[in-house]
Amino acid sequence: MDDQLLAAIGMGVYVMVILFITKFPYEMMVKRGMEHIRAVYYNRKIVHMMAGGIGSFSVPLLFEDYWYPMICGILLTGLTYGAHRSGVRMYWFQTEQNQNDVKFTLMWWTSISLIWWLVNDPWLAIIPSLFMAFGDGITGVVRNAVVRKRSKSPVGNVFMFLVSAPLGWFVAQAGDPSIPVWGLISATVATWVERYEFGPIDDNILITVCATIILLIGVQVGPLF
Repeated sequence: MDDQLLAAIGMGVYVMVILFITKFPYEMMVKRGMEHIRAVYYNRKIVHMMAGGIGSFSVPLLFEDYWYPMICGILLTGLTYGAHRSGVRMYWFQTEQNQNDVKFTLMWWTSISLIWWLVNDPWLAIIPSLFMAFGDGITGVVRNAVVRKRSKSPVGNVFMFLVSAPLGWFVAQAGDPSIPVWGLISATVATWVERYEFGPIDDNILITVCATIILLIGVQVGPLF
């Protein structure tokens, strides 16, 4: 069997384990008196970081082209969307209020596939998804802990930048040693736009689209210093 296919199967199994094992922390939080919706948002961020974030880091280590992660992402998008459409939601991280988890999976594979296809570099390709997974992930955790509800408090953005800035710098440097500054710029822009939502265009879409545009500009322009 092809090594990349084995890696894709392994990644798929890992993500599915994360999706279902996070039911346990949800039950623990609710049992201790936490509101259902707060436990859901904590859990969603855990899923983002453990599945989306670790999955992103594994992409350049496991795959030689973008086809396998793209297919994995499409299948996961179909799974999360189907759970909403069928009404059989994974209630410990999905809500009736929004389908942002579907948009997360959609933007994960589209940003990785597009950047990899255009610049032929898997490290640069994963940067927007890292911002979405770890940067926005820590943002949600901090806001949930401090504000105690889903909000766009700027305190979350401070922590998002603290996480995203080094990710942008060092991962961009791993892809192209000449443009780490563009990775830092993309982290700054991603942190800024995370605060906004425009109808169905949520922060997952804004983070990945804006960070992708900045990185593609950076590849064309080259080093700033």
